[in-house]
Amino acid sequence: MKLYLKYASIILRCQLQYKVSFLMSTIGQFLVAFSTFLGVYFMFNRFGSVNGFTYTEVLLCFAIMLTSFSLAECFVRGFDAFSGIISNGEFDRIMVRPRNEIFQVLASRIEFSRIGRLFQAIALFMYAIPKSGVLWSVDKIITLALMLLGGFFVFSGLFIIYATLCFFTTEGLEFMNIFTDGTREFGKYPLSIYGEGILKFLTYVVPVALFQYYPFLYLIGRTDNILYMLAPVAGIAFIVPCLIFWKIGVRHYKSTGS
Repeated sequence: MKLYLKYASIILRCQLQYKVSFLMSTIGQFLVAFSTFLGVYFMFNRFGSVNGFTYTEVLLCFAIMLTSFSLAECFVRGFDAFSGIISNGEFDRIMVRPRNEIFQVLASRIEFSRIGRLFQAIALFMYAIPKSGVLWSVDKIITLALMLLGGFFVFSGLFIIYATLCFFTTEGLEFMNIFTDGTREFGKYPLSIYGEGILKFLTYVVPVALFQYYPFLYLIGRTDNILYMLAPVAGIAFIVPCLIFWKIGVRHYKSTGS
């Protein structure tokens, strides 16, 4: 952890060498997230509720999804940009260094400008939490924490899968954005509004619903099933097969020779 913080400090100082660029990137990330919020606002301004969910409930759901994705995109960005590491031969140098390759990829790129989205999520939390009608007890606070943690690990796992595919294809496969950026957009609403087929897919194939939909029902009091509260734990476990897949990809890797 001490070494990772050292890497993070170096990367932050490098990014702050161009302060105006960093500030504009951060503001840009905030505005992108804000434009998505406006879509939600106008939707509810017209219809009042969506599939029985109120405006403040959806904002709380949106904030959870946005926070999880922003944290993963900030700190696991090295895997999202892994195709460049493969194609330019950087992974050859990573393989001969004494540190674990996962650590080195994680520490190779940290996008601190993504805190712009995080600021948007915090603003949504500040508005939605007191107005959502949730009776905040210890179990609800734990549920919220598990949702954020589960979301971080699910998105991190998806980034790792994307990176691992680069061992076999060299270039990144853009269809993986459907499961990262796409699920972030889907996740601004409770997943049940998209129909049973989508909900099952995002439960059993890409386990977004495990941290977004099921614990959210427990959070807003629509179920008292304790398994719904603990569903994000299964989402956290999603990282295990992703790491196994990564190990298979590393064994398949062949040097660029550069």
